[in-house]
Amino acid sequence: MRNGLNNQSLYILVVEDQQSIAQNIADYMEDKSHVLDFATRGDQGLKMALANHYDLVILDLNLPAMDGLEVCRQLREQASHHVPIIMLTARDSIDDKVSGFTIGADDYLTKPFSLEELEVRCFALSRRHLLQAEQILTLDQLVIDRKKQQVTRAGQNLELHTMGYRILSILAEAYPQVVSRSKLSQKLWGDEPTESDALRSHIYQLRNILDKPFDYPMIKTMHGIGFLLNVKSDVKKHEK
Repeated sequence: MRNGLNNQSLYILVVEDQQSIAQNIADYMEDKSHVLDFATRGDQGLKMALANHYDLVILDLNLPAMDGLEVCRQLREQASHHVPIIMLTARDSIDDKVSGFTIGADDYLTKPFSLEELEVRCFALSRRHLLQAEQILTLDQLVIDRKKQQVTRAGQNLELHTMGYRILSILAEAYPQVVSRSKLSQKLWGDEPTESDALRSHIYQLRNILDKPFDYPMIKTMHGIGFLLNVKSDVKKHEK
């Protein structure tokens, strides 16, 4: 039986050119019974990520041959399925984070980081990936039935317009991670241009239905980054 947070071992690709950091990750994660592969170059990491079915990729931003942003971009373009990506960087500016989320990163950790937190983030992403395949998402008071396209909060049925339902579904699938404005817009409208205030208007309408009648708001704005689903209780489950 493993010593980690769950009785679940993850198959992880670590793309990191700093030997000391890679070794620390290996020592900690392998002791928790996770299985790790390693790459020290961006192009090598991309090739391995495309050739194998990893539970997630831990990807450094600064890499030789191909940087982490380009690896992430090409992986999103070429992979036949979604591979969760945690990006590692020594930089902590809003611009760097926005760039990572826009390219397709699922999460971000700034060096130096806690190895225990890294494992927690890995499990959060793996759970989220499973949630995306289920028909019913349950997050505390919120229940989304994707087959019927019905939403309830605290047992009350919510009459959402199509765009509100889509926005809420995207945020619920991403929980507990932030969804950038650009990524949300891309998922809603693709490459088709839209008015700059359209997303703001849809978020406002969604909040009036999802948040106003209840005891706390579930949609949280992360200024300069995007939106996060705010769940008071840590009760999370998924059902078929």
